Amino acid sequence: QVQLVESGGGLVQAGGSLRLSCAASGRTFSGYAMGWFRQAPGKEREFVAAIRWTSGSTYYADSVKGRFTISRDNAKNTVDLQMNSLKPEDTAVYYCAASPWASLSITAATMYRSWGQGTQVTVSS
Repeated sequence: QVQLVESGGGLVQAGGSLRLSCAASGRTFSGYAMGWFRQAPGKEREFVAAIRWTSGSTYYADSVKGRFTISRDNAKNTVDLQMNSLKPEDTAVYYCAASPWASLSITAATMYRSWGQGTQVTVSS
């Protein structure tokens, strides 16, 4: 059973940086895609970034492209999201997720079968 545990959220001023980490366990993740999603109050969950575990290819939402970087550490089984130049509109609960179908669309939340509990990111203006 896949388990995902996020850490690294917090409060930061606009323009600042945070690094989120997702510790993944329960199996090997070859062939998987790992994603970060976020959900702000009153809004639907939205895609932020994803990475195919085996190839390392990455994908980003337009709203975070150039500011956020997703990476994975094969040895530690972690997936990190480095967030720079944060804006108040980045405020949300951020979720790590795992999809067993890396060859399919990895930007759709419906493709992900395992989710973490979420970590709050608050960006003050």
